Amino acid sequence: MLGDRHYNAPNVRAECTRTGRILVATRYGRYPHTDSGVEVRRIFHKLRSLASENFNEHFKGIFDSHGQVPTKGLANTQRFVLSAIWVYQLALLYRFQNGLSLNVGLKAFLKAA
Repeated sequence: MLGDRHYNAPNVRAECTRTGRILVATRYGRYPHTDSGVEVRRIFHKLRSLASENFNEHFKGIFDSHGQVPTKGLANTQRFVLSAIWVYQLALLYRFQNGLSLNVGLKAFLKAA
């Protein structure tokens, strides 16, 4: 199981051990870490970082949300973001089912809808 620093807690470690999982989570303490899992954590962190950052940029670009969102208030902003995620997933599902590229032309596809 891959997790951030807050997953590196005794109760999470115990549950992972109980269910036969290996926890790969950031450790507390001064850098550089020298324990046996440091290289595994470094690789997973880089992969997750690339995937998350690329998705965030892709999503923000599609929905023009690099700056302020077009809503006011927490509930309205939550609705806007949840709706954007839902529309994004529907568009990906449609494109997947029709054998279309999942990334190329997605913004134009959504704007045309």
